[in-house]
Amino acid sequence: MGSSSSGNHGGKRTTSDMWALDVRKVQREGGLGPGETFRCTWRLGGEVIAYVDLKADADRVMLDYRRKTGGEWQAMRYLVEIAWTACHYGGQRAWWLCPGAGCGRRVTVLYGANALACRHCHDLAYKSQRQTSDDRAYKRADKLRARLDWSPGVIHGPGGKPKGMHWRTFWRLHARYDASVIQALGGQNSKLDKIMTELKHLERKMAQR
Repeated sequence: MGSSSSGNHGGKRTTSDMWALDVRKVQREGGLGPGETFRCTWRLGGEVIAYVDLKADADRVMLDYRRKTGGEWQAMRYLVEIAWTACHYGGQRAWWLCPGAGCGRRVTVLYGANALACRHCHDLAYKSQRQTSDDRAYKRADKLRARLDWSPGVIHGPGGKPKGMHWRTFWRLHARYDASVIQALGGQNSKLDKIMTELKHLERKMAQR
């Protein structure tokens, strides 16, 4: 369900840096029915470092949250309301109503650290926001290679037209692929130029000693 780590995004933690309590998983495993119980446990190096014991009532749950800090267990308790929305193909989908002070947002995931709350209350970025523009360009290129049935990885270069694909579609996807590769390589070249500049600056400083 998630783990604790120390990454940041310009000083901002991401959702993948936090423990996550996903209402979809709890619902799939039958933990939201009145009287049902559910436990979510987080480990680090095989050791339990946090867990939540959930007890469901009608349209709300009691969350007993425990986390280990400095070798001691810290205990917190939350009464969290549940909202339900109808699904297009029948049934209902559950949502947490964030228990953060003054929040109450309808969310899929509550994140744990010093408290259980939504990503807005924790001021979290999504992991994808940490990617640079050239990282995203590489990702787009790989997706296009998959659609074109080419071997994964831009190092292999362009391939041919897949059997059954119209030429117009092929050349459109090929053009998008080429543009993505140019953007990705341009970003990598900029990074390399910066590294080389820093190395030259360091060499000059060393020579002056």
